[in-house]
Amino acid sequence: MKYLVIIEKANDNYSAYLPDVPGCIATGKTIGETKKNITEALFMHLQGLAEDGLPLPKPKAKADYVATS
Repeated sequence: MKYLVIIEKANDNYSAYLPDVPGCIATGKTIGETKKNITEALFMHLQGLAEDGLPLPKPKAKADYVATS
């Protein structure tokens, strides 16, 4: 499954979250590190849900860009 990840620039680092997986967040000093960390966080989060017998969230979120004139 592929989940949309939102990566935002903070003061001295980046933060990331997954709109379809509440509570799954990560940070990093670079975008690459942040993507690595959110991937690991997602794996652990989904593993925990599965171990607890809870359903895995289905990816639904989409992203696109709009331009101003």
